Amino acid sequence: MTNTRYSSPAIGLHWAIAILVLAAWPLGWYMADLPLSPNKLQLISWHKWLGITVLMLMLPRLLWRATHTPPPLPAGMPNWQSKAAHLAHFALYALLLAVPLSGWLMSSAKGYPVVWLGIWQLPDLIGKDKELGDLFKEAHELLNDAFILLIVTHIGAAVMHRVKGDGILQRMLPACCQPRNR
Repeated sequence: MTNTRYSSPAIGLHWAIAILVLAAWPLGWYMADLPLSPNKLQLISWHKWLGITVLMLMLPRLLWRATHTPPPLPAGMPNWQSKAAHLAHFALYALLLAVPLSGWLMSSAKGYPVVWLGIWQLPDLIGKDKELGDLFKEAHELLNDAFILLIVTHIGAAVMHRVKGDGILQRMLPACCQPRNR
């Protein structure tokens, strides 16, 4: 019999990364226009910690995904929805890498070190260059905008599938959140 649920490691990584992203994005949005202060610098540090943690969790997530076949989509799902789901998941994975990398590149180019959890200073990815820093800042913001639109679409699709009752959402819910059979 084919398993209709994702594996526990896949579910755990999905939700851990989702929580980190849903913490990092509003923090970044809030701190962006704050005047320079010790508070803003602390918020920037927390934002970087979250982003680097997402990037680090993406490595086992990609490895797991490359070595484990996801459960099949329902047989009755229209072909266009199946193709859209595959494209959206590919784009989500790409943005889960590109957004934190663009932030790290921006920090490197602007000459601000990335110190993960206040303990480990990560190497600069490129040398200090103001124009390049500004370019990566703009790229980071644009990638985030695209990412948020895709996340909203992803959540909307999950809700739609829950309303349809086709089991798609349940495939990624932890065991504690599975609907009870009545």
